[in-house]
Amino acid sequence: MKAELPAVTLPGGRQVPALGLGTWHMGEGDASRAEEAASLRAGLDLGMTVIDTAEMYADGGAEEVVGDAIGGRRDEVFLVSKVLPYNASRAGTVAACEASLKRLGTDRIDLYLLHWRGRHPLAETVEAFEGLKAAGKIGAWGVSNFDEPDMRELLGAAEPARPAANQILYNLARRGIEYDLLRWSQVQGIPLMAYSPLDEGRLIGHPALEEIGRIHNATSAQVALAFLLMRANVIAIPKSGSPDRVRENFKASEIRLTSEDLRLLDEAFPPPTRKRPLEMI
Repeated sequence: MKAELPAVTLPGGRQVPALGLGTWHMGEGDASRAEEAASLRAGLDLGMTVIDTAEMYADGGAEEVVGDAIGGRRDEVFLVSKVLPYNASRAGTVAACEASLKRLGTDRIDLYLLHWRGRHPLAETVEAFEGLKAAGKIGAWGVSNFDEPDMRELLGAAEPARPAANQILYNLARRGIEYDLLRWSQVQGIPLMAYSPLDEGRLIGHPALEEIGRIHNATSAQVALAFLLMRANVIAIPKSGSPDRVRENFKASEIRLTSEDLRLLDEAFPPPTRKRPLEMI
């Protein structure tokens, strides 16, 4: 029987799986494009219906791979893309969205994010987002790489509108957000999307993860993902260009980490005891 993925409820009430599919570094070479699209389709087959991409990735190449993957299956997908900060003026955001829609081969993006803060005023970007939402081009909007003070500023600039998510770097090796941003976001009901949940592969093979993995008959990557799946209101989006690896990632949802497992993880990856600057890759 297929494992049931935990779900996260977005502002507005839509539920999405807490384990999705990243696409950073996809679309960078023609040789792997077919397998990359196949890996996304393998994820969709398993119910990993959140697909995250961005205009920045491979200069739009990743969006084209996503377009290949979701052809004929658009209604199954919760599609996320991002506008670069230097495009995030009122007119620039709209133009960037139109270009992304064309590459994705669709008429709508479910969640459209500001990739990180830039020189354009937040209120101007939000105005563009709200216009795209009213036009049916996007379902919701949010941000990426925003720390708690940035989020507070955003809420003030956007009122009465609110962001639907904040995508940040979060994994066992980078737990700084647990000091403040994670709890604040949970209280506010703003989900976090954890990019690079395996720390760009650096967590694979870590001795503590391997040790816990032996207990659960799991890989180190599955243990690292299982840790994030225990976090309320967090969506993990590992990227994999291999269908087999996507299926392996999915099995992380079957792992139930114990309090002893979590103690070992805290020992190997100490949680923060003070405020740290938000990390980015």
